[in-house]
Amino acid sequence: MTACAPLAGMPGRDCPLCPRLAAFREENRARHPDWHNAPVSSFGPIGARLLIVGLGPGLRGANATGRPFTGDWAGDLLYGTLLAKGCARGQYDERPDDGLELIDCRITNAVRCVPPANRPTGAEGAACRPFLTAEIAAMTGLRTIIAIGGFAHDAILAALGLRRTSAAFGHGAIHRLAGGRTLVDSYHCSRLNTNTGRLTEAMFHEMFDKALATLGE
Repeated sequence: MTACAPLAGMPGRDCPLCPRLAAFREENRARHPDWHNAPVSSFGPIGARLLIVGLGPGLRGANATGRPFTGDWAGDLLYGTLLAKGCARGQYDERPDDGLELIDCRITNAVRCVPPANRPTGAEGAACRPFLTAEIAAMTGLRTIIAIGGFAHDAILAALGLRRTSAAFGHGAIHRLAGGRTLVDSYHCSRLNTNTGRLTEAMFHEMFDKALATLGE
């Protein structure tokens, strides 16, 4: 099993950097003492060539289970796709001890603590940015980054020291970055986007095919 693996410098359980998120975390600890209710560590091997970056933990998903995208609809689509594309082995069962293993792939979030209404502020993104920067720096074999949503796209550019205007977000867009890396964009795989048809399973699979093709370039 590939465990959620924290890096040196990752936020601690009681990270105080974002007062609003820290207060929300305490509220949820009181309401749901059996949940994770802490910053969520990344999942997958640090030596992976592919990094997937989401927005932040879902309230009843990663915030409850302690593993990115685990326990909500977004995870159903993401992990189902990873299994279909050979980027994971085992079975996804919406819990961190399901034995699922990622292959040459790692998953993290731009913001490590759950934000109210799934909407982190720009200041919260900036406060958490050093952790994403450290994550990318530690992944010495990294070739391709998938941004799950516009917030993640902007966070990745900022973590790499790039201007937002250097790469416009768009589903399926491919951006060639300095150092031989590639950024691939996707609409967020949320229930809202899939229920409205903004993102279909076929669109998500096609985006993944594009991203995986860049690994061999």
